Amino acid sequence: MLDYDDTGFRRAGAPHRIISGALHYFRVHPDLWDDRLRRLRAMGANTVDTYVPWNFHELSSGEVDFTGWRDIARFAWLARANGLDVILRPGPYICAEWEFGGLPARLLAADGVRLRCADPAFLAEVDGWFDAVVPEILPLLASRGGPVVAVQVENEYGSYGDDAGYLAHLRDGLLGRGLDCLLFTTDGAEDAMQQGGAIPGQLATATFGSRAAERFAVLRRHQPKGPLTAMEFWIGWFDRVGGPHHVRDAGESARSLDELLATGASVNLYMAHGGTNFGFWSGANHFGAHPYDAGYEPASTSYDYDAPIGEAGELTEKFHAFRSVIAKYAPLPDAALPEPAPRVAPQRLASPTGRARLLASLDALSTPVRSATPEPMERVGQSLGLIHYRTRVPGPRPAAALRIDGIGDRAHVFADGVPLGVLDRNAPGGTLPLESGPAGAALDILVEALGRVNYGPQLDDRKGIGRGVSHGSQRLFGWEIRPLPLDDLGPLAFGDATAPAADGDPVFHRFEAALDAPADAFVALPDWGRGLLWLNGFLLGRYTRQGPQRTLYAPAPLWRAGRNELVVLELETHGEAVELRDTPDLGPTAAAPSADY
Repeated sequence: MLDYDDTGFRRAGAPHRIISGALHYFRVHPDLWDDRLRRLRAMGANTVDTYVPWNFHELSSGEVDFTGWRDIARFAWLARANGLDVILRPGPYICAEWEFGGLPARLLAADGVRLRCADPAFLAEVDGWFDAVVPEILPLLASRGGPVVAVQVENEYGSYGDDAGYLAHLRDGLLGRGLDCLLFTTDGAEDAMQQGGAIPGQLATATFGSRAAERFAVLRRHQPKGPLTAMEFWIGWFDRVGGPHHVRDAGESARSLDELLATGASVNLYMAHGGTNFGFWSGANHFGAHPYDAGYEPASTSYDYDAPIGEAGELTEKFHAFRSVIAKYAPLPDAALPEPAPRVAPQRLASPTGRARLLASLDALSTPVRSATPEPMERVGQSLGLIHYRTRVPGPRPAAALRIDGIGDRAHVFADGVPLGVLDRNAPGGTLPLESGPAGAALDILVEALGRVNYGPQLDDRKGIGRGVSHGSQRLFGWEIRPLPLDDLGPLAFGDATAPAADGDPVFHRFEAALDAPADAFVALPDWGRGLLWLNGFLLGRYTRQGPQRTLYAPAPLWRAGRNELVVLELETHGEAVELRDTPDLGPTAAAPSADY
């Protein structure tokens, strides 16, 4: 078991230093868990750290699932098999640049639930999550012979609030359900953050990316004795849509790690292996003063994070630099370094084998909900995906401004099936001119949800249309709403691939690729605009010419020997070809801010 005294950590009674790396099972295909854990151990780590996202485990049916990709027990025991202890961070909130910070979207279905505080309605929901997740953790605890040595209470709460009663409820909820391992909190190395997030009697840890001695001095003001721990030592940074791919110099990062370990402290590298925000799971930041202000920044599909173990398992220059530093403070494993994974032979898929217009496929993909007003996604029982709204504008009417209040996050607008344009939440108050003939006009609005906010005060981030739609000075009522989670494309009827696809008209394009054997690939859509990409029915994620990333990672376990199907849903500018490449392209780079934090 892991414990600590005034001098530091102790494991099985002996002095111990945690050298950990963050590696999230939910961002790695489960067939690759063992490979990535083996690479983490090869770098010299003795521990792996992972969040447990509530919304990843709670299915749309309400069932909480811990099987398959969600099998945290299998992940933990694989860590043990690779010589690693496990630190779990089960929330209920995790941040992590993950959709809604790990909270289930249904919490936004009704007004009145106050998140991340001692609101009785929120505490009741948290208790339900703990009732589900803690029994999964108990058999994994070191006290019962398992690999889990520590569990975090909430996550960086001091960056958000100061509700001591809320934190005490979480701590007591974990203890009361039988957790008898080390509990700890994690907060920024600033006085206010430590004050807001610490729990008396529990170990406090810090998050930062540089100047370890200075950061630990802050932690010491709030925890005079016991082990010093950087529970998140940021060695790269995440990317946002439209920004650069953040990188941090390997040599500079290694020197910062050396400075940290020279203090005698323990460390968790964030991230040791970043992985991928597959599907719709990437989150967002928001820096506006109000929920629908400009300042919304969705995260990219790639979560490479410029980590020492790359998105496809690459052992980078940073890996070798960190390994050399760790070797000064801890013994390295004797095994040879893992070999690179096989890569696909590059090929160009010159043209699609079939096409299907989204607006013509609505009946196949969704069942409509009728409503007087265009309700947000959460209120029609949807968590992720796209959502479609339809009404009729009376006529005849001269051109007047069409306005959508409360877009979450990007609305594609059509009149009688013809694209009118796009409205975006980052341009609040934007309008499109709409006129109607004697018979009126059919108005279609397709809204992309680009990830709920995962950090900061604007967590109440509803998707779809949050307030209403106006034509001129008149509100529009009488709506047909179609949730489009797009979790099953089987009902699509693909037609003639030679029929042209008009820009602005959302179209599914089907391609076929033949492989001799499964291998890692990087899929590029060089002439396309923005949309989604599926491989053999699995949603790899979002792409956009805004960048930064120019390829989507398609891991080997998703491919088959022989025929494979790729489906592109292009929303704006249709390309012709899809390329399979053997190297990633994450876009133009810029220095990660972690070196200054």
